[in-house]
Amino acid sequence: MDKLKEDLVAGEKEKLAAEEQQKKQKAEVKVAANKFQALQDDDDVMDDEEEEEENRDALVEPEESAKSTEEDDKDKPKLSRKDLKKLKKKMEHAKALEEIEEDGQFSVSQAEKSKKDAVMDNQLDIKVERFSISARGKELFVNADLFITHGRRYGLVGPNGHGKTTLLKHMASRALNIPANIDVLYCEQEVSADDTKAIDAVLKADKKRTALLQEEKELMSKITEGGREITDRLKDVYEELRAINADAAEPKARRILAGLGFTKEMMNRATKDLSGGWRMRVSLARALFMEPTLLMLDEPTNHLDLNAVIWLDNYLQQWKKTLLVVSHDQSFLDNVCTDIIHLDQQKLFYYRGNYATFKKMFVQKRKEQLRDFEKQEKKIKDLKASGKSTKTAEAKAKDGINRKGKNLKKPSMFEETETKTELLSRPKDYVVKFSFPAPAPLNPPILGVYSVTFGYPGQNVLFKDLDFGIDMSSRVAIVGPNGVGKSTFLKLLTGDIIPTIGERRKNHRLRIGKYDQHSADQLTLEKSAAQYLIDTFNLQYQDARKKLGQFGLAGHAHTIPIRDLSGGQKSRVALADLSCRAPDVLILVRNVKVEAFLFY
Repeated sequence: MDKLKEDLVAGEKEKLAAEEQQKKQKAEVKVAANKFQALQDDDDVMDDEEEEEENRDALVEPEESAKSTEEDDKDKPKLSRKDLKKLKKKMEHAKALEEIEEDGQFSVSQAEKSKKDAVMDNQLDIKVERFSISARGKELFVNADLFITHGRRYGLVGPNGHGKTTLLKHMASRALNIPANIDVLYCEQEVSADDTKAIDAVLKADKKRTALLQEEKELMSKITEGGREITDRLKDVYEELRAINADAAEPKARRILAGLGFTKEMMNRATKDLSGGWRMRVSLARALFMEPTLLMLDEPTNHLDLNAVIWLDNYLQQWKKTLLVVSHDQSFLDNVCTDIIHLDQQKLFYYRGNYATFKKMFVQKRKEQLRDFEKQEKKIKDLKASGKSTKTAEAKAKDGINRKGKNLKKPSMFEETETKTELLSRPKDYVVKFSFPAPAPLNPPILGVYSVTFGYPGQNVLFKDLDFGIDMSSRVAIVGPNGVGKSTFLKLLTGDIIPTIGERRKNHRLRIGKYDQHSADQLTLEKSAAQYLIDTFNLQYQDARKKLGQFGLAGHAHTIPIRDLSGGQKSRVALADLSCRAPDVLILVRNVKVEAFLFY
């Protein structure tokens, strides 16, 4: 327990150090935020509707309006509308950064923009050089470079818990230098559970269309009052709706929802009446509906059945803008991606082609890296044997690396950049092998349902005269479209629901373990992973950490509150928890995240 306390204290010290590193960036952001707020207080910043309203007022009261404008112009700085939009972007950036900083988890640094880089602000490509991100003192990215070309579809791959989701979040919040003219949408959370219909939740994602329709409604309620202003504005609203093709919005939204598995009845169902998985589909539908310049998806196939995955696969193959997706579905990556970005040893590496192409190139690259490392070590050893000091030997080895590096081809869209030469490290492959305790033998049949009929009240019968059983050697995959009863079948097996007709039989010694996408939510999120296992299973401190290590959870994450872990890291804790329970039968429900352990 003393060791655990020391780790927790060390974690707090790292947190304070990270906060100190953020002060400079936070101060710079606040300057922009305060400047923008001051302009707002002076009513100098107006959106399009307010500006049009003032213009209309000027027609009604020209003398008063002109006088007021002249007085204001004397006291206020004159900024172009382009400058005002830039200030508004900075304000939004400041707010997003504050949300990250409130967590107190992350520290971010990156190379300052050069004058040439500033030109990128008007382009749709992304270039962020030499950025570093750490979480609670753990370095996730060190002097990494982010290169994104507009119109390409990127798959971001790498071990769970090493920073893929963190990178997406920092891009979405613009904690990294993303050009201001690129609209970014990061789809990660399910929509709110309220009275809003699923179809309306998708349509409301288009805020401009929603605002125009609301204004149209308000103007129509006043049309009987007469007045040229109302009719003129109503005409303008209709023109704007026509310009954005507003009439086509609902058919488009319904096509997307249908592709993701929604029936017409479900589209009109309130989101509060949908499960978390279906609300996540609504969130995905909103993202596809909006078509942002940069769309970022994190494990989009997790909550989808096979038909929906196939539809999404085909839909994204036609995506004309930029896509960045994190997925452990190799078939999905092969079909959708034009490029692969590999997160490896705190750097980002780029490969043209899909995931299958990447795998072939990566194997070859690993061989070359190992060969270069061995050459470097031999050179250092020979230099030291000839009487050179370790420092001199390493310096000469670095010179060799630098000469070779100058001949390497950089991404064609970017210029050559100077980087600090470092000695090569031995390539490390990410391999996690885990196992569950071997159960004691049980006499068959160990689990089954016999002559079972079942249907939910008021709905069609899902199963009739169903017979199914397993023994200790069974390995069964259950597949089928949504709504046919896969989850219900598993609930019948686990005893969560009772058959209408028939019976369930189970060996009285049988222990059932179940893992699904919600397993991590059932952990005690306030505790660290190590403390959770200690308290739940009465383990010793070192045994708890050993168990977590067996499932690939990095040592620094053992003492972090579970709520602050990434999705992949939480999955590891949930599987470690399941292993400690020593189940005889293991049920995996849509175990997409589990594939992360077998990915490399």
